[in-house]
Amino acid sequence: MTGRRRVRGSRAVGSWPVVVTLLASLVACGGRPAADGARADVQRVLDRRAAAVLDHDARAYAATGSAAGFAALRSVPLAAWSYRVTALRRGGDAATADAELSYRVEGYDRAPVVVPRTVRLARDEGGRWSVTSEKPAKDAGQQLWDQGTVNVVRGAHSLVLGVGQSGDRLRSFAELADDAVPAVSAAWGTDWAGHVVVLVPKSLAGMAGLLGSPASAYRGIAAVTTGETGGRAKAPADRVIVNPDAYGMLGRVGRQVVLTHETTHVATRAHTGAATPLWLSEGYADWVGYRGTGRTPAEVAPELQHSVMTGSVPAALPVDGAFGFSGDAGRLAEAYEGGWLACRMIAARWGEVKLDAFYRAVGEHEGRSGAVEGALRDVLDTSLAQFTAHWQDYLRTQLG
Repeated sequence: MTGRRRVRGSRAVGSWPVVVTLLASLVACGGRPAADGARADVQRVLDRRAAAVLDHDARAYAATGSAAGFAALRSVPLAAWSYRVTALRRGGDAATADAELSYRVEGYDRAPVVVPRTVRLARDEGGRWSVTSEKPAKDAGQQLWDQGTVNVVRGAHSLVLGVGQSGDRLRSFAELADDAVPAVSAAWGTDWAGHVVVLVPKSLAGMAGLLGSPASAYRGIAAVTTGETGGRAKAPADRVIVNPDAYGMLGRVGRQVVLTHETTHVATRAHTGAATPLWLSEGYADWVGYRGTGRTPAEVAPELQHSVMTGSVPAALPVDGAFGFSGDAGRLAEAYEGGWLACRMIAARWGEVKLDAFYRAVGEHEGRSGAVEGALRDVLDTSLAQFTAHWQDYLRTQLG
């Protein structure tokens, strides 16, 4: 190697063996750092592991190390699955790799979903690396197959993935989702994927694990869409994640409203951004969810009705902070009810076409400042003050 030749040709004869030893520990053949060599070896192991997942090859998967988890995801229809090692920490014959797992669900994901993973490995006497475990990176949410064997049910417009749930129950979710998709398209239009992926974990704890949050944050919440928890506005894949504990307490109409609400978030994601206040995104999703159910304002908005009837009409539209899942339950209910009635009022007063146009106009704005005001002016020909006054009068009329 050229580095050694230069040292040997120097006059510092007494020091060169030490330098050579140091270089030998840092450099592999061809001048490649040893750490880079190990990282490349680990990458090749994970490449073989990914290929085995896509080929449904249990033997090839086991040849890369621990076979734990292979059976759990075997039924998931995958179009892509790959790893990218981003860092490697070694300690003798053990190593820990930080890796990005990229995968696509066939027929549903426009682009890969990328999640951080922690992979632990061991090296045998022959110098070969093998996986001993793989799990979500610290502070990252689980994937459904981390919680157990995934069962899959396909609907006409849906894919339902569940853990610890019966086939009949998963089929019931597919039926609800299949009703939700055309209902959303009838209200919003067809400029979206027109299908939805629903994840049904075994329990509230499983839901929290998927979201990487404490269970207390979602107790009483029947379902969420992953984009609501910090995803990008144009994320490649939204997932509707069900809380089976809370969902099971709802009646048939309630279950349909919830799933239609969440499907609306999937449909509107590309037009929902930092400029969109939660009263609009949540209110619109509720408006689509309740559209056609025949439910009256008094039935849908009991908390807000109580406030109106006791003379406490809200002074302003709900602020984003009122929608916090871990906050006061009554305040949360009033926020959702107020947003729903605001959107219901727009549809009744200006028309459904204007409601959709207003939603899109707000989302197109670069930032929150002036977004609602500009859309009110340009689409509804009103001001925020006038709109708020109309909304307050609407609350009194509908709930008083």
